[in-house]
Amino acid sequence: MSTHLQGSLFDQTDELRLGSLHGLRRTGLSAGAWIDVLPGWLSGADALFEQLAAEVPWRAERRKMYDAVVAVPRLLAFYDARDPLPHPVLDEARAALTARYARETGGPFTTAGLCFYRDGRDSVAWHGDRIGRGAREDTMVAILSVGAPRDLLLRPLGGGETVRRPLGHGDLIVMGGSCQRTWEHCVPKTARATGPRISIQFRPHGVR
Repeated sequence: MSTHLQGSLFDQTDELRLGSLHGLRRTGLSAGAWIDVLPGWLSGADALFEQLAAEVPWRAERRKMYDAVVAVPRLLAFYDARDPLPHPVLDEARAALTARYARETGGPFTTAGLCFYRDGRDSVAWHGDRIGRGAREDTMVAILSVGAPRDLLLRPLGGGETVRRPLGHGDLIVMGGSCQRTWEHCVPKTARATGPRISIQFRPHGVR
């Protein structure tokens, strides 16, 4: 797949290496929700972006909305617990996140969902990951972003003040506590010139 990514000025290595998770900063939200953020957790993230963009078997989906069938405005891939991940560093990332958060999640991160935002026209609407046990239990979703930064927005369910976090070039965000039940998140479209981004979402068993 042909993409054009302007590399990060602060990450000029092709060596893929995960940093320590000790630098995570937690922000408490309302109703028992929280987010942890760690900029630049993955060094060499631009090289990983290029490999994933070229080698992952991306699929374009169409979904019914009201009376029409529309194209999903991003490309998708999904890896179940039994599927080999598309790069060994993602196995390392999943294992590191499990070691850090297993006590809070009640088990390991198992699945990985990938989204490819090709440009500013690609997006994901406001939602929470409430399919499965996320609809009734506190759960956790960890997102590693590679490629150009895009804003991830969060807001309380039903409306309220929006929290904005730009994510790209190896940044990590973890949404935990009641976040999936009591808050929503989205990646909005943008008219600004922006490069492509891939997000890798790690989830525990039974969370989608």
